[in-house]
Order: sequence, then C-alpha cells, then structure tokens
Amino acid sequence: MNTRSLFIALGLLFLAGVSSCKKEKNNGSIPNVTVNLYLALSLPEYAALNSVGNSIEISGGYKGILVYHRFQNEFVAFELACPYDPLESGAIVQKDSSNVIGVDYNCGSKFYLTDGSILEGPSNKPLKQYQTSFDAGSNSLYIYN
Repeated sequence: MNTRSLFIALGLLFLAGVSSCKKEKNNGSIPNVTVNLYLALSLPEYAALNSVGNSIEISGGYKGILVYHRFQNEFVAFELACPYDPLESGAIVQKDSSNVIGVDYNCGSKFYLTDGSILEGPSNKPLKQYQTSFDAGSNSLYIYN
C-alpha cells in the first residue's frame, strides 16, 4: 500500500469515527419534576375543559402540561416537552388547528393528544403522561405523578 492510499484509508476511518459520535437525541430524558395540581373546572381559566374534545395548557411539569378532555369523565395530561430532544429550549409540543394533534415544530414530531402516541416524526417515544383523577361531584381534576 502506497503512502497516498494509507492517508486516504486513515482519513476515511477518522471520518467514520467522528460521524458515529453524533449526539443521540431520542433518549426521552425529560427531567422528573413533581406534579401535584388541583383544577377547579368551574373557574373561568379551566372552563374549556368542561367540553369533551377541548384542551388547555397549564404551568407545571418540566415545560408545561397539556390537559385534554377525552371522554365524558376522562381527562389526560401530557408533558409539553418533546421526548425527542427535551432539553433543547424550543422542543415544545403545541396543539395544531385540529386540537387533537400536538406538534414539535423544531423536530417535526407529531403526537395524538388523545393518548400521547406518536403520529409521525423522528421521536420514537410517546408524550410523557401524568396521572389524572376527576371528581364529578366537585367538578375538579387532580393531576399528579
């Protein structure tokens, strides 16, 4: 092997090694934050949740929480940090105009807001879900982890 071929081979090996050190984004490492929220759905700021199919965004969690009224007495709550690259500042899931799809416009991942599952995009993890408990008697929702 001549010197030129040796340099080319070493250069290719170096490039292969450098490109394999790419940051793995799809790690789903959303920081754990204590969530312990009580929503009185009779208050004006939560009134949208009195109708099935509506959702609101509230403070809490790591980057915020989306609460979706799925069925008559059933609610779901999801972390707004996109699981693809949750530590990136703009990695936030937002409702699209359909009100049932959440989109991270940074990476292009899309999720169903009815259950947090992946619709499309680079994320291979669903939205992080928080526990919910609805009390019909007091028309209140408890969100926790």
